[in-house]
Amino acid sequence: MNDSQSKGERTSQAIVEAAYSLFLEQGFHATSMRQIAQRTGIAVGGIYNHFDSKEAIFDRILVEKHPYRQVVKILQAAPGETMEAFALNGARTLLAELGRRPDFLKLIFIELSEFKGKHVPLLFQTVFPQIAPLLQRFKDREHELRDLPLPVIMQVFLGTFFAYYLAKNLVTPGTIQEMEGVELEQYIDIFLHGIIDLNNPQPPERL
Repeated sequence: MNDSQSKGERTSQAIVEAAYSLFLEQGFHATSMRQIAQRTGIAVGGIYNHFDSKEAIFDRILVEKHPYRQVVKILQAAPGETMEAFALNGARTLLAELGRRPDFLKLIFIELSEFKGKHVPLLFQTVFPQIAPLLQRFKDREHELRDLPLPVIMQVFLGTFFAYYLAKNLVTPGTIQEMEGVELEQYIDIFLHGIIDLNNPQPPERL
C-alpha cells in the first residue's frame, strides 16, 4: 500500500479489497459483513467506522474497479489514423486487457443480476468527466462519420465490442455452431459499415 496513506485510509482500502474478493467469489448478497471483517482482520464494528453499509462498500468498489474506467483510458491511447484503424486497435487492446482481468466480467454481472443496474447513475457521474477526451478521438475523425451524435456512435462501438466479448466468453464452445470462427474484425466491420449490402439493395425476386 502507499506509504503516504493514513492508517484509516489503509484500513478502508483493505476493507474494499477483502470485500471485492468475497463478492467475486460468492456474490454480493451471499457475503456478510462478518466475512468481510474476518478477511480484513478487524472487528465487524470497525467496518462501520469507514462505511455505513455493505452497499456503500460496493459503491466504492464499483467506482474504483469497474472496467469502464479502464476502457476509457485504453481507448484514449489506442493508435489509429483512420476510424477503422482506431476501432480495430482499440477493440483488440480492450480484449487483451479484459483477458487479463476476468474479475471485470464478474463485477458487471453482480451489478446487473443483483442490483439490476441501480448503480449506473453513480458510475456515469464518475466516468463521464473522463469521456470527453475519448469523444474527441471520434470528433477528430468526424469527416469519416455519418451525421450522428458522437455519444451514440461511441455507445454503439462499446456495445458492439462487449457483445463480441460476452459471446466469446459466455457461450459454451460448440453450443452455437455459428459462433465458431467468428472474429473481432467481423464485429468491427459491422460497426463501421452496417449489415446492408449497398451494392445489392434490391431484394431477390420471389418465385
